[in-house]
Amino acid sequence: MNYTQEVEKKLKKKVEKNDLGELEVKIAFFQHERLIHLLVTLAFAIFALVFLALGMVSYVFLIIFAILIIFLLFYIVHYFFLENHVQYLYKLYDEMNEKVNKNS
Repeated sequence: MNYTQEVEKKLKKKVEKNDLGELEVKIAFFQHERLIHLLVTLAFAIFALVFLALGMVSYVFLIIFAILIIFLLFYIVHYFFLENHVQYLYKLYDEMNEKVNKNS
């Protein structure tokens, strides 16, 4: 089962303080993965620009440039998914925190 679905179910029921800590850990994991994917995306963008510049010298490099652009597009889509998911986890964390503070 998807972790966000589990958190949504917990929000409908009783939320405990340790659930909040578990969500913080998951958010930290997502933030780390988001950072790594940002660095990889930037590296692909830089390599694509380098091969575009080299493509002005020889057309062979334009083939590599095209391949890098395709990978870059997939990485951007994946990074977009990660970013949106982290933002959603923040929202769930805020709701869970509000519920824990209300119960205390």
